[in-house]
Amino acid sequence: MSSLNQVTLMGNLTRDPELRHTSGGKEVCNFGLAVNDDFNKDNPPMFIDVTTWGKTATNCADYLRKGRPVLLIGRLKLDQWEKDGQKRSRHTVTADRVVFLGSGKAHTDPARDDDRVPEVGSEDDMPF
Repeated sequence: MSSLNQVTLMGNLTRDPELRHTSGGKEVCNFGLAVNDDFNKDNPPMFIDVTTWGKTATNCADYLRKGRPVLLIGRLKLDQWEKDGQKRSRHTVTADRVVFLGSGKAHTDPARDDDRVPEVGSEDDMPF
């Protein structure tokens, strides 16, 4: 069983993005996101698996690293299943737009040390 909803989330990457290609040659990038409730510090963060496609996937893989803050807009999905008699669930987001936040210096590769951080998606896509 799953549900699908449009969401806007802000959080920090929990791992470096992993870029791969489908058998048809389409780029796909996966990374983890930790989302905190800033209003209630007692709540633990929610961990969400994020998937991006195409040019967005390439830009995420090129410019994002673990710890980097991002804002993303996409479709939230809750996957639920049963394994070994226990009910399990996982939140995933297919991101349509990713906005890179922070300094852009989160990476450790000096060859990539520049101030060019692309904007992924278009401003027309913003819900506010």
